[in-house]
Amino acid sequence: MSISETAKILVVDDEKSMREFLDIMLAKEGYHVTSARDGEEACRILEKDTFDLVITDIRMKTIDGLGVLRKVKEVNPSTVVVLISAFATAETAVEAMKEGAYDYIPKPFKVHDIKRIISEALKSSQSAVQADASPAKERLHFGSLIGESLQMRKVYDLVQRVSGTKTNILIAGESGTGKELVARAIHNLSDRRDRPIVVINCAGIPENLIESELFGFKKGAFTGATADKEGLFGVADGGTVFLDEIGELSPVIQVKLLRVIQDRTFTAVGGTDVKVVDVRFIAASNKDLEAEVIDGNFREDLYFRLNVIPIDVPPLREREGDIPLLAQHFLEKYSLEMGKDIGKISAYAMSILQKYPFPGNVRELENIVERSVALETSNIVLPGSLTLSNLRMGSQPAEIREKRSLDPKGIELDKVMAEIEKGYVTQAMEMAKGSKQRAADLLGINLRSLRYRLEKL
Repeated sequence: MSISETAKILVVDDEKSMREFLDIMLAKEGYHVTSARDGEEACRILEKDTFDLVITDIRMKTIDGLGVLRKVKEVNPSTVVVLISAFATAETAVEAMKEGAYDYIPKPFKVHDIKRIISEALKSSQSAVQADASPAKERLHFGSLIGESLQMRKVYDLVQRVSGTKTNILIAGESGTGKELVARAIHNLSDRRDRPIVVINCAGIPENLIESELFGFKKGAFTGATADKEGLFGVADGGTVFLDEIGELSPVIQVKLLRVIQDRTFTAVGGTDVKVVDVRFIAASNKDLEAEVIDGNFREDLYFRLNVIPIDVPPLREREGDIPLLAQHFLEKYSLEMGKDIGKISAYAMSILQKYPFPGNVRELENIVERSVALETSNIVLPGSLTLSNLRMGSQPAEIREKRSLDPKGIELDKVMAEIEKGYVTQAMEMAKGSKQRAADLLGINLRSLRYRLEKL
């Protein structure tokens, strides 16, 4: 039985049209809906009946939304409360969170956003009840890898299956997707876990130094070599070598690396002794190495030696459902590091993150959350707390983001311009948290002009 077939929701709003809209919309979703025309009526209903979720406006006469929230927590603490308002300030939102609200939604809101928030709120409540009623299920750990999407589950499955082998692995993925985390997870699950994993950034070592760094050198091998030095391959003996951005290696080093991978032997720079090394090779690249082979930039024999088992790490934009898990993880991490009590990202802020394409992938998400924690002064990350310079670019209407050529058949210019206008007005109202004056300032128009556009739209 689905949540919507059993969930009871109380809608509280002194605006009749909004109350009726929510009643109809939620009923169509299959929820059992009761409505109250103000806070006083809501409190009377709450004395007699219990609900899974309460949606209440904040600004109401006599008993406001915060009063309804307090009543809910008094009579049934497990009931989830979501507040909505066109007039809520950051301070009001923070107070609501402290009082136990699940989230607050500024008006105007999008139907699909409120549907999603309601669904997530009910699921969180149900999960909490199930967690209290049953023992926690054991879960596999893959180091710092986070995500429950189908794409990441496939990665976890491969990690688990290959970790016990000695086979070479090639990890492909865009920059910032977590290729090194995958390599570390494989190493930590292998029988080599007690030996080191040596991470070599092939793009970060100057070409004239990389040979001596990898293989080591003998005293007197070159100017400045005043003593013998063990190379990174020697340090990794018995463990794992992770060659990050291997596509950046020069042809000369590719040849020497091939020998090590084939024979597990190498010679230090300036030396004559052949050293035998027992290492497992994991390589990674954000380039298409197969295309590099075709173009003559990467050795084919080296490619096939490394690409025995390929693992593709998906970009963050292809696993949108993992963004809340990752964002919450980074929020907890940096809140602890900075000594701040910030425990939640508001649903609207999360909605902005989930709409952003993240060209920098997980690394970019981590940076955004870290900056938000550093700048935040309250105990919740609100939309205005995000560093939005890049986010705004990512959330612009498609007509602006993409340069489109004129269709030979023609277009309906008025319709296209209306869609662009609607996109910007909607974004401005979201970013201004419902404040018409702030939204008008963002759009560079006066308040009267904004009101006209809102009525028109």
